[in-house]
Amino acid sequence: MATISTNSLLFPSSIVDPSIHPRPNRWRNGVAFASVGSEKLCTGVKITDGLGQLPKVLLNSVDGSEAEIYLFGGCVTSWKAPNGKDLLFVRPDAVFNGQKPISGGIPHCFPQFGPGAMQQHGFARNMNWSVSDSENVDGNPVITLELKDDPYSRSMWNFSFQALYKIILKPKGLSTVLKVINTDNKPFSFTTALHSYFRASVTGALVKGLKGCKTLNKDPDPNNPLESQEEREVITFPGFVDCIYLDTPSEIHLDNGLGDLISIRNTNWSDAVLWNPHKTMEACYRDFVCVENAKVRQVQVEPQQSWTAEQHLSVV
Repeated sequence: MATISTNSLLFPSSIVDPSIHPRPNRWRNGVAFASVGSEKLCTGVKITDGLGQLPKVLLNSVDGSEAEIYLFGGCVTSWKAPNGKDLLFVRPDAVFNGQKPISGGIPHCFPQFGPGAMQQHGFARNMNWSVSDSENVDGNPVITLELKDDPYSRSMWNFSFQALYKIILKPKGLSTVLKVINTDNKPFSFTTALHSYFRASVTGALVKGLKGCKTLNKDPDPNNPLESQEEREVITFPGFVDCIYLDTPSEIHLDNGLGDLISIRNTNWSDAVLWNPHKTMEACYRDFVCVENAKVRQVQVEPQQSWTAEQHLSVV
């Protein structure tokens, strides 16, 4: 069974120094498509070339909703409502070269959230995911991506694993289900998050639903977060914001300041993170906020067991 460690800020000792095995250019024709060829994809699911010739999956729902997922990083980069409005944000400095993580959308932080024993936010956002399945349920397209360990991942985290990431496009909604399976013969532990960038007007963006939660405020010193409790009913982004919320409710709301109220529901994502870089990212900080579902304390998974978490985004 998956268990949560109370030693929340430590990382497993069996990590190998990533500098010993720098990341190669690992893209190979056909790898990203696994066993599902384009001729087998369900209605509303299409694979095409994206920026930098990186393969991406396009989802189209019968109600006019759209989503875009790059196989590099398993990163959702666009979620459009039926009116064509994109509710996610990709930074203007994002690079689509199959080497650097895609900056924006919904990147994965796995098997490490934030800085630590390996590279920032782990390796899942730096690897090529594959398509393992596709469905269409009542006009709603569903795609399942898969990530497995390889020499690159094991150079940083020496475990065998399988991650399955199901993405479901619904009328006015986008849901994801992340399942991490321990395929090794020994337990492993990890931290993780969905680093969601929402398009917003930073001066008008509001988050509700976090009052009473314990907070770890990483401003001004990210290495020594200030422990406190959230007293505000409505949280705004008046300057630099980098704050972890522990044991959060199953639903919070984001008013993006652009006329959209977004419900962010979750199952088994116990924590949340609010982030905006303010003037440290002058070119774009006014145009987005990050509201992230996270698991910042260690999750331990025994051999042949799994851990699953769901996120449900919807326009209210």
